[in-house]
Amino acid sequence: MQSKDIIRIQVSPEREIVLLGTAHISQESINLVRETIAEEKPNSVCVELDEGRLKALEDGNRWKNLDVKDVLKKKQMSSLIVNLILASYQKRMGSSTGVEPGSELKAAVEETRACNANLVLADRDVKTTLRRAWRSTPFFRKFKLFASLLGSVFETEKVSEEELSKMREQDTLSVMMDDFGKAFPEIKQILISERDQFLAGRILKAQGDKVLAVVGAGHLQGIKSIIEGNKEIPPEEELCKIPPPSKLGTIIGWGIPAAIIFAFIFIGIKSEPSVAIDNIIFWILITGIPAATGTILALAHPLAIVAALFLAPITTLHPLIGVGMFTGFIQAYFCPPRVFEMETAAEDLWKPSRWWKNRFTRVFLAFIFPGLLTTIGSLIGISKIVKTISSG
Repeated sequence: MQSKDIIRIQVSPEREIVLLGTAHISQESINLVRETIAEEKPNSVCVELDEGRLKALEDGNRWKNLDVKDVLKKKQMSSLIVNLILASYQKRMGSSTGVEPGSELKAAVEETRACNANLVLADRDVKTTLRRAWRSTPFFRKFKLFASLLGSVFETEKVSEEELSKMREQDTLSVMMDDFGKAFPEIKQILISERDQFLAGRILKAQGDKVLAVVGAGHLQGIKSIIEGNKEIPPEEELCKIPPPSKLGTIIGWGIPAAIIFAFIFIGIKSEPSVAIDNIIFWILITGIPAATGTILALAHPLAIVAALFLAPITTLHPLIGVGMFTGFIQAYFCPPRVFEMETAAEDLWKPSRWWKNRFTRVFLAFIFPGLLTTIGSLIGISKIVKTISSG
């Protein structure tokens, strides 16, 4: 089969690799995938999916099995929020193109199973990609990265024809990765080049004399260059290894709480115990009240508000525990999200007017808002401590 979206690589006299770029987010792309698999009759079909994304495409009822309280207990809420933001982004792009993102990949899986070919999930887990990117981002650049990711939720402009054209040349996930790669050059290698290497490695390992790979068109040239150039590909273990937390982040995370506690002791010794007590009370109020205010703004359960008020002064002195873990858990426990709300969460996320109407997204608000306002209160509390020490 001949097409501008197909690249053939003869890796040996007996073995051929066929790269099929999903060039259109349209029914045309779905048809091309089905026709190519049927005509080529490959031994193996490599699809640009990981296990999690395949399950998300196939399991329409996946939200029914999600326990938000368990997510909070395992400290995975941040990952869930990022995944929901990605799902929201793809949902919005799908509404602009008229086709559900990933439909061509789902078609590839269905056609592969129908012809009894070997199915290979060739992409790296998206959570691994994001975690590697996050850990590799310099400490102070993390704030910009988080703001950029969160800012994508608030984009209200309609997708331009140029952007639509770009999406028809790549899958929506690759478009998002490309955008972040350009904004943050330090993680471009992880977001783009490493995925090409991972995909190429899985394709080369696939069984059979004829291997067909269904990937976003944005990966075609990268994969082609690696395979044809016989370039060395790092082991999967290396490409999936999560870098340790940065030393600067660890020092700041533990150093600030330790410095605050030491400052209270120092003030009590240098001045009078009453001055230290005044500072401690101020700290309790300036962290507790904003946390409670954030919980109120999230329209959270009354017990979540009380918990925020009393726990924020403590959690601010521990880098591994955030007040949002408690307020989010309490909100999820007393106001559990209904199934239909979890199913529409990706769509509701990019419509702020629905955030407070959906119990699922309201759990996110109860998780995020108290932490944000507590951070502001903590900065005010630290300035108070510094002023007390400098004036004493």
